[in-house]
Amino acid sequence: MPLMTWTDKMSVGVQALDDDHKKLVGMVNTLFDGIQAGQGKDAVGRILDGLIQYTVEHFKREEDFFAQTGYADAAAHKAMHQALCQQVLDVQKKFNEGASATLSLEVMNFLKNWLINHIQGADKKYTAHLNSHGVH
Repeated sequence: MPLMTWTDKMSVGVQALDDDHKKLVGMVNTLFDGIQAGQGKDAVGRILDGLIQYTVEHFKREEDFFAQTGYADAAAHKAMHQALCQQVLDVQKKFNEGASATLSLEVMNFLKNWLINHIQGADKKYTAHLNSHGVH
């Protein structure tokens, strides 16, 4: 059973960003499934690495849209991205150092809640701005 499910209420009204968000939801679910299935540390580590890499790519895509359209809250939004990246890199470092053979349910719930809350909160705030600048 997936940890989280994409719903239309998570849509930010920008196809490229919605597609990114759907992929991120899928990647969080793949990570969760790997942990639940008892996959080895190497397999789970590769999934975690991919999730982190794609998250960075997604954040850059959002921030490029902000720069192109002069989004007023860009700096604050970027700071949220940087904070999450730092938290996830800390998790990755501990995982790679062998602090835990698996990622805890607490970490998975953090990722799930952050993604849902960020999309439905901070990300929804840019929808009207980007749409008014022709970004759909």
